[in-house]
Amino acid sequence: MLLWSFLFALHLGPVTPNVPNRQPQLAAAQGLVAMTFASGESIWLAKSADGGRSWSAPAKVADLPKLLAGRHRGPRVVIAGNAMLVSAVSTGSDLFCWRSTDGGRTWSKPAVINDAPTSAREGLQAMAADAERHVAAAWLDDRVPGGKRLWGAFSDDGGATWSKNVLLYESPSGTICQCCHPSLVSMGHGEFAVMWRNVVDGSRDFYVLRLKGGEPQGPAVKQGQGTWKLDACPMDGGGIAIDGGEIVTAWRREHNVFLVGPGRAEVDLSTGLDIALAEGRKGPVAVWVNGKTIRLLEPGAPSARTVSENGAFPAIVALPDGVVLAVWEEDGAIGTRRIE
Repeated sequence: MLLWSFLFALHLGPVTPNVPNRQPQLAAAQGLVAMTFASGESIWLAKSADGGRSWSAPAKVADLPKLLAGRHRGPRVVIAGNAMLVSAVSTGSDLFCWRSTDGGRTWSKPAVINDAPTSAREGLQAMAADAERHVAAAWLDDRVPGGKRLWGAFSDDGGATWSKNVLLYESPSGTICQCCHPSLVSMGHGEFAVMWRNVVDGSRDFYVLRLKGGEPQGPAVKQGQGTWKLDACPMDGGGIAIDGGEIVTAWRREHNVFLVGPGRAEVDLSTGLDIALAEGRKGPVAVWVNGKTIRLLEPGAPSARTVSENGAFPAIVALPDGVVLAVWEEDGAIGTRRIE
């Protein structure tokens, strides 16, 4: 039986009058949940020590002029050992990263992760981290004329220092998809998997690449059996999670969202877009947008359920006990809900 914890449905109102909270993102580790979001040209962080049942008052991480915060742009947050990192991009500029080692009370001056100036200006980026303080960052990069490529950087000390940038992938067709965000997940012990929407011979499908030791491992693997011939960018990324040590992905093709695991046929979940994915107690939990409703599907459930009637841009994280926490934009606020 699927139990829904409506008691723990909360909203974080706008931190600035008449300015909406936008693009929430989550991280969870060591009994702490961190949520970052954008408000105007400011980056904010709220914390929960009880699995999302209650939240601290949001505190400002930094002001970033011309902060990018639309269509899956916006700040990202990870917890890497005793460090908390928040990353963001400003219009026409770089990928900045702030670091805190006191639970988010104070923050360092921003480091610039991309080592080619303004090459991360598209603003589409991802971060992931593990308990051993390994961190990976990936972004759509413009340093090479003629098309976007996927570049990355890595840290083995919880974001205190970053590696030289690494070219993770370039398409044989000259560019990857120009405005769909990449996704990253930690596989533990410094290994990561990155997913992005590719462009190969006119098809805009998702591919996954394993990363270890700061380098790509093996070939990029297309996700799903179908393909999407499209001469445009859908401006929609996907979600990636680890289920029993194996990579599971969720993404949009045409008007529908799909889920696929290793060696399995793709599963058509529903019409929708803006899908996110996390590994819950029973397996992968997917959340997406259908019209203005936020829909969520757990393994074994007969159908997806509605989490919000008026939401957008959901994000999701699995807590150590297997409970799933979802957040989304709603009427200028951030909606949150525990799914138990």
